[in-house]
Amino acid sequence: MSDTLTQLEAADFINRSFKPLPRTYGDALIEAANKDPRIVALCADLVPPTETDRFRDELPDRFHNVGIAEANMIGMAGGMARSGEIPFCHSFCAFITKRVLDQITLQAAYPNLPVKIVGFLPGVATLLGVSHQAIEDVAIMRAVPNMAIFEPSGPEYHAAMVKLALDWDGPAYLRMKRPETMPDAFEPQSLEIGKGVIRRAGRDLTIISAGLCVSEALQAADTLATEGVEARVVDMASLKPIDQGLILESAAQTGAIVTAENHSIIGGLGSAVAEVLMDEGVGLPFKRVGIQDRFCEGGTTPYLMNKFGLDAVAIAQAARGVMQKKKG
Repeated sequence: MSDTLTQLEAADFINRSFKPLPRTYGDALIEAANKDPRIVALCADLVPPTETDRFRDELPDRFHNVGIAEANMIGMAGGMARSGEIPFCHSFCAFITKRVLDQITLQAAYPNLPVKIVGFLPGVATLLGVSHQAIEDVAIMRAVPNMAIFEPSGPEYHAAMVKLALDWDGPAYLRMKRPETMPDAFEPQSLEIGKGVIRRAGRDLTIISAGLCVSEALQAADTLATEGVEARVVDMASLKPIDQGLILESAAQTGAIVTAENHSIIGGLGSAVAEVLMDEGVGLPFKRVGIQDRFCEGGTTPYLMNKFGLDAVAIAQAARGVMQKKKG
């Protein structure tokens, strides 16, 4: 590789890294903080990537950059919560869950304190590879008592994420993906704790998805429609508590389910849906789309979603498989 090419690639990376990006979550957090003086923000030295730069600039007395020290950050947040504040703690998903599980468990979840844990870069959505990819965080956090888990499918739900976290009386984990581009206009959407959203009606099967996989599920449903298969698409933004009623209703009305998640197939959304069905004795054609119990690699999000079988093509193929079982 020539020195010139290397320099050009480096310049392009710098330009992409520092271009202005949307701050839908950060703006919503500021709006909430202006209304509620108990809200404070903590960050583990990742201010711009976690959209907390505006909070730092406008509410400096309520902002704490603790450095690269997520464990200490959660400990501080526990103390702040005991003192009457509502701390929102920010880092990357991989760092704010796996590195600090003991602190989360004992200093936030066990005392059931309103510590809000906000992680960015969910699943494979990062160029930085295995060290920064959180493909098991939902499984880990689902197992923590008192912990709620919410994951938006797009910027129209980012303000709702802040509200859900505040509405939950205890610790909550927000699994966020910062949008790289924004639509010209969008209408903010509301969410409810423990409720999914039907994004597309369908009678033949149900695709239950979350986060980045919701748009892929909608594309897969478009493809299936051209083949005569009408797929219901559910956006399960509330991963814990999960919408058991909607899962059982979808099973009864469509008779087949595919789950799709930017996470390992072990312990995440697919496991949660399967648990609901099995507890109620519901048997039906079922398939989990997700990372197949392996580590991934760095790359662009579309490339990784395709390579590891998380995209619309993979979801549509899984749907065809469950439809064959349903007909058979």
